Amino acid sequence: MTASETACYTLINAPTDAEPPSEIQLKQDLEKGDVRVKTETLKKVIYMILNGEKMPSLLMTIIRFVLPLHDHTIKKLLLIFWEIVPKTHPDGKLLQEMILVCDAYRKDLQHPNEFIRGSTLRFLCKLKEPELIEPLMPAIRACLEHRHSYVRRNAVLAIFTIYKNFDFLIPDAPELIHNFLEQEQDASCKRNAFMMLIHADQERALDYLSTCIDQVHTFNDILQLVIVELIYKVCHANPSERSRFIRCIYNLLNSSSPAVRYEAAGTLVTLSSAPTAVKAAASCYIELILKESDNNVKLIVLDRLIALKEIPSHERVLQELIMDILRVISAPDLEVRKKTLQLAMELVSSRNIEEMVLYLKKEVSKTHNTGEHEDTGKYRQLLVRTLHTCSVKFPDVAATIIPVLMEFLSDKNELAAADVLVFVREAIQRYEQLRPLILCKLLEVFPTIKAVKIHRAALWILGEYCVTSEDIQSVINELRMALGDLPIVDVELRKAAGETDDDDKVVSTGQKLVTEMGTYATQSALSSASGKSGDDNRPSLRGYLLDGDFFVGASLATTLTKLALRYIQIVSDKKKQNSFVAEAMYIMASILHLGRSGLAKKNINDDDLDCISLCLRVLSERSPLMIKIFNEACRESLQAMLQAKQTEERETQKLYQKKGLIIQADDPINFAQLINKAELGNQEDQLALSLSLAMGQSQKKEAADISASKLSKVTQLTGFSDPVYSEAYVNVNQYDIVLDVLIVNQTSDTLQNCTLELATLGDLKLVEKPPPVTMAPHDFCNIKANVKVASTENGIIFGNIVYDISGAANDRNVVVLNDIHIDIMDYIVPASCTDSEFRQMWAEFEWENKVTVNTNINNLNAYLKHLIGSTNMKCLTPEKALSGECGFMAANLYAKSIFGEDALANLSIEKPFDSELESPVVGHIRIRAKSQGMALSLGDKINMSQKVDRSRLSQD
Repeated sequence: MTASETACYTLINAPTDAEPPSEIQLKQDLEKGDVRVKTETLKKVIYMILNGEKMPSLLMTIIRFVLPLHDHTIKKLLLIFWEIVPKTHPDGKLLQEMILVCDAYRKDLQHPNEFIRGSTLRFLCKLKEPELIEPLMPAIRACLEHRHSYVRRNAVLAIFTIYKNFDFLIPDAPELIHNFLEQEQDASCKRNAFMMLIHADQERALDYLSTCIDQVHTFNDILQLVIVELIYKVCHANPSERSRFIRCIYNLLNSSSPAVRYEAAGTLVTLSSAPTAVKAAASCYIELILKESDNNVKLIVLDRLIALKEIPSHERVLQELIMDILRVISAPDLEVRKKTLQLAMELVSSRNIEEMVLYLKKEVSKTHNTGEHEDTGKYRQLLVRTLHTCSVKFPDVAATIIPVLMEFLSDKNELAAADVLVFVREAIQRYEQLRPLILCKLLEVFPTIKAVKIHRAALWILGEYCVTSEDIQSVINELRMALGDLPIVDVELRKAAGETDDDDKVVSTGQKLVTEMGTYATQSALSSASGKSGDDNRPSLRGYLLDGDFFVGASLATTLTKLALRYIQIVSDKKKQNSFVAEAMYIMASILHLGRSGLAKKNINDDDLDCISLCLRVLSERSPLMIKIFNEACRESLQAMLQAKQTEERETQKLYQKKGLIIQADDPINFAQLINKAELGNQEDQLALSLSLAMGQSQKKEAADISASKLSKVTQLTGFSDPVYSEAYVNVNQYDIVLDVLIVNQTSDTLQNCTLELATLGDLKLVEKPPPVTMAPHDFCNIKANVKVASTENGIIFGNIVYDISGAANDRNVVVLNDIHIDIMDYIVPASCTDSEFRQMWAEFEWENKVTVNTNINNLNAYLKHLIGSTNMKCLTPEKALSGECGFMAANLYAKSIFGEDALANLSIEKPFDSELESPVVGHIRIRAKSQGMALSLGDKINMSQKVDRSRLSQD
């Protein structure tokens, strides 16, 4: 570990608003102040040293006037002070004053108070100077026999750290700790001792475990966790040991600690691929999800289950547990339910589909009884989509699903009802044998539908698929009831004229009260509510029309036209034909009259007027072409749309489809007992791998093209002629950024206290201050800095390099660095959503950024591809809708950030016909997001990447 990578133990937030005190004032307070003043002064000194101030003159003052004090707060502060204060001369030799400090450490290690002893032992873990630790070794050993467990466990940690860093100071540490472990009774002390043996001497750790392997299930959970870690490491390094310890792991699956069960299940799966082991681990994961209340824990364990499913041999075992997995949807969190249903859909087979559908139907009925909540509506929608997928995947169960889902059409939640109708439309087209059932259920629920969009879609289905005279008559009867008395205008005018009489009648039958004088008084509360009750009692379709929604009137006219044309073909009686057509035209004419009368809240618009007029003309003329369009072309269009959707889904599945494990006839067989350790394949140590990932030290193989991977992320921070040259490699992990800064001393002087000072702009936060380094002439070093990211927003990191030149009397030298711009594309990933979800989010999101297209690309499709590539967004508009050359293009794009933020974009571009062939594309892009930062950052990214090189244009 280099100087720049030294672990930072102490992080103290220093207030910056106060004026820093002078060194003389600090010295006076430390010498003459009381305990309270000395405590506050010592805190100020610690703040100043952490901020880079050097105060060598205060060292002796603190040793003389503060170190002898017995106050516990001061002793705790002194431990922090000795940790951060420079203990060596610039040449690396230990300061003479530190001998006095070392004597104070020794006295604290023999102090009667166990808190002071334990705190001092914890502090010794952080020391990196063996000259200071060597005189203290006898006192540290003696602490292993102290009566209090707090002292003993910290003594074990101190010995472990000293042995790891300076093994020559205590070469017999493993033997010493092994003997200590055999006699120790306290769980925390045993855990620390066992952990040391795992890392220092695995053989001794295994010897101890062998003596007590049958009692492992009785141990404390902190010790059990360390035992699981040891078993994993041993079995990973030496697979032949698996049979020896696998029974112990099985026992730990029943531990009382959830953490132990989780780790044991993960270890069991990595050590054994036997179906019984996988089943036991998966059952353990499911129980953990059900019993843990924290949603984050539920999601983490669910990810483990999903990872198990990715292994082909484990998938079949999980299929048997699908009903247990479905128990997880009892969790209240929507994200947990969504992931669980996705996992269940991937695991379901023809053997258990009926059980799964039965369970989901029960869940559907439960949502009707619960109170209306935003998540309840979304969960209902999720269940509808899952049942829809079930019926598409397994058509045999569609007949049992449809009656249940039809009840959703009368639901107040429009999203769930719309999803049901999409499913019903697909089912009625695909499964002819189910059409009578679907039409019967749809006619049953038609009067109870509450949303106008659902009514419109239901009218289309009824008009398209009612093919018998009985069905057509049933639809007409339902429509008569939904419209009320006709003609609408005359009836409404009569009602308006007769309102006074009605009110008088109501008042006369109101509640009678007796006044103080003994006379009767009549009270009525219907004067203000009469209008409202009248609106509520209106038939549904009539209500929409009176509210000015004539689009449903146009849908009704189309439905009536289809039904009338079909009725003429079915029924041969001319009288009945004319009667039916006349009634249909009467309804349309009544809607047109209402639209022009001014009685409705809004008059009919031209589009709806034209549509209804066209329907009237079609019924009067009945030309063969129009009959064919109304009776056949609509269904053909739906069939084409469903086929296109199926093709798209198949292509998407191919992308995510797991490649089958193909074993050729002449492939060699690997025997675990005979294989070389180096040839074990890609079985990496998961513990080491997860630790390296957490520390930002991923061991992933770099791409073959270095320029496309690492070098493309290097940012030059200073010029080549500056005294200090610097460049940074920006490594973006999921929620943090690691800056690996190379600093080169280009002078012939020694640079002392060379410090990288950084600051951030945007939603970025610097985790720690990089430590100062000393650089020899023409030397170089690497300094790492961590920056936390909180949201998807363009951030800027700026700063400077400050250094002193040895022997120079001038002020500190400063080299200002170039700004590092953090690209939001590292946090944005393509995502997909339905058209209705896109429209809903578009209406909800309040931040919009309109970007004008300013590019040198002259092809519409080329510009769209360039935009998708530079923004990581996914195009939701189908390929067929974008194909062809018509001079303009409109497309919807969607992406999500790793923080769960949605980004929507609508592209509207054109290439005018009168323009030249080489003229660029024009138009604009509208971006919508929930947060302002997301909308602005994405707009900036598009602006920066609009133009491309001429060479690339010619290649395209």
